Amino acid sequence: MPATAPTPTDRKFLGRLSLPERRYIADALRAETVGGVLLLIAAVVALVWANAPFKDSYHTVQDFHIGPAALGLDLSIQHWAADGLLAIFFFVAGIELKRELVAGELRDPKAAALPVIAAICGMAVPALVYTLVNVFGSGSLDGWAVPTATDIAFALAVLAVIGTSLPSALRAFLLTLAVVDDLFAILIIAIFFTSDIDFAALGGAFAGLAVFWLLLRMNVRGWYVYVPLALVIWGLMYNSGVHATIAGVAMGLMLRCTTREGEEQSPGEHIEHLVRPVSAGLAVPLFALFSAGVAVSGGAIADVFTQPVTLGVVLGLVVGKAVGIFGGTWLTARFTRASLNSDLAWPDVFAVASLAGIGFTVSLLIGELAFVGDASLTDEVKASVLVGSLIAAVIASVLLKLRVRKYQALVVEEERDDDQDGIPDIYEEDNPEYHLRMAAIHERKAAEHRERARLAGASREEADRPA
Repeated sequence: MPATAPTPTDRKFLGRLSLPERRYIADALRAETVGGVLLLIAAVVALVWANAPFKDSYHTVQDFHIGPAALGLDLSIQHWAADGLLAIFFFVAGIELKRELVAGELRDPKAAALPVIAAICGMAVPALVYTLVNVFGSGSLDGWAVPTATDIAFALAVLAVIGTSLPSALRAFLLTLAVVDDLFAILIIAIFFTSDIDFAALGGAFAGLAVFWLLLRMNVRGWYVYVPLALVIWGLMYNSGVHATIAGVAMGLMLRCTTREGEEQSPGEHIEHLVRPVSAGLAVPLFALFSAGVAVSGGAIADVFTQPVTLGVVLGLVVGKAVGIFGGTWLTARFTRASLNSDLAWPDVFAVASLAGIGFTVSLLIGELAFVGDASLTDEVKASVLVGSLIAAVIASVLLKLRVRKYQALVVEEERDDDQDGIPDIYEEDNPEYHLRMAAIHERKAAEHRERARLAGASREEADRPA
C-alpha cells in the first residue's frame, strides 16, 4: 500500500513530507552536496591562486578573451563563467521552481505561505541592514542586493564538512528557501541590473523561447534540437542587454514537471537529473574559481569591517539573513496559528536561518553586477561575501552541533525500515499489511529465541549431569 501525503488538516510547519517529496529532496540535495564540496574546493583554489607568488597568472587566465566577436561574444573567461556557465545553474533553478510550484511545497498556497514569507523576509532584512549601514556610514547603496542571496550548495557543503545530517523537514525548508531566494534573485538581476536594451536582440530571444515552448508542447525530443536552440536564445539574450542567465531560467520554467499516465518522472525532473551534475559539479565551481580569487591580507580583512559597503554586506549575511528568516517564520506561524513539529524546536529554525546566511555564488554575481567598472570595490565586496559567508557558516555549525544527537536520532527514525519493503516504517503506520508483516517478523524472532532457550537449557542440563 503506497504512502500517502499528510492531509491539509494535519499539516504542521516542518511536519512530515510525503514519501515522493522526501525522495526527490534527498536525491536533489545529494547532488547539491557533492557540488557544494567541489564549490568549496574551487573557492579555496581561487583564493590560494590569487594570493600566491604566481598570482599574475590568475588574472591573466581570468581576463583571457575568447569567442566570436562578430556575434558580440568575445568575452573573458570570467565573463563566460558568470554569463554562460551560470545560465546552466539558473536553468536548473528554473526547473526546481516550476516543480515546487506544480508538485512540491509551493503548490498549496497555505503551505507555501510560510516558507515564501520567510524567504522574502530573509532577503528584505539583509537589504535593509545593508542600506542602514551605508546611509549612516555615507557608503554606496548600489550593493543593497548583494547580501540577499542564499547558496544552497555551499550550505550543504558546510553540513557535509561538519558531519551533520538534518531531518528531512529541515532540509526541505532549506531547499524551499533557496528556491524562492533564487526566484527573487533572478527578478533583482532582471529588473535592477539591466540598463541599455537592444530590442531587436530581445525580440529574437523571445522568438526563440516561443519556438522552444512550441517544440516542448509538440513533444519533440532530442538534445540535438534543444541544445543549439538554447545556445541561440542565450546569445540573443546576452546581446539584448538583459543578463543572459535569465534565458536559462525561462527555459527551465517551460518544462513540464507533472507526470502523466505511464511516466515514472516528468520530463522536467528527468532533464534536471541529467543537467544538475553539470551545474553543481562543473558550472558553479568554475564560476567560483574565476570569481572568488581576491587578495586577502590582514589589512584587507580589517577593511571589510571598517568600510560601510563591505560591513553592510557582512552584517546583511550574518545578521540580516538569520533575523529575517527566523523572524518571518515565527511571525507567520504566530499569526496563522501554525504549530511547529513537536520533534523540533525554534532554535532549529534559527540554526537553519543562520546557515542561509551563506550567500556565496549569487552574491558574488550580484556584487560583480552592482559595481561593474570599479575593480577595486568589486574585489572588496567579494572579500566581504567570503568573510560574511564564513562567519555565517561557523555560527550555523556551532548551533547545529548543539542539536546533532537529536538530528541523528530523527534521521535514524525516518530511515528505519524493519520490514525491509523499501518504504520507511513511519509512512506505514496506518497500513494494516505493515503491522501484519511486523507481527510475522516478531513471531519468527520469538520462535528463534524459544528454540535458543530450549537449546541453552538442554546444554546446561548436560553440563550439570554427574559424570
